Amino acid sequence: MQRFAHSLRKDRQLPPLFLNMGPVALCVTSVVLICLMAVLYLSQVGQAVDANRELERIRQEQSSYTQQNQDLIEQLAEEQSPAYIVKHAQQQGLQPADPKNVHPIVIPNLQPIPGQSRP
Repeated sequence: MQRFAHSLRKDRQLPPLFLNMGPVALCVTSVVLICLMAVLYLSQVGQAVDANRELERIRQEQSSYTQQNQDLIEQLAEEQSPAYIVKHAQQQGLQPADPKNVHPIVIPNLQPIPGQSRP
């Protein structure tokens, strides 16, 4: 029984492959492994370059959107200014109302809005 157990242990232990290889086979295996490492390295570098390009594109897009936002804020501020409103109202033929010519409309049974003063 001990002899059988000892032979099983020997069978389980596989000798390292590179010890049984000759110098040519070892050299070829080394070159193949080095080439594989180089391919993996270049693949990683390529992915990093692609990610960097995408990041740069996104930054340029963000810069463009920031500029558009700033332009729209300036345009909104200009169009909300009283001078702009008066100018465009006059261009459309509107003019300020004369308080003497204003006739209020009286609506019977209308309840006043709480918290608002009557004119």
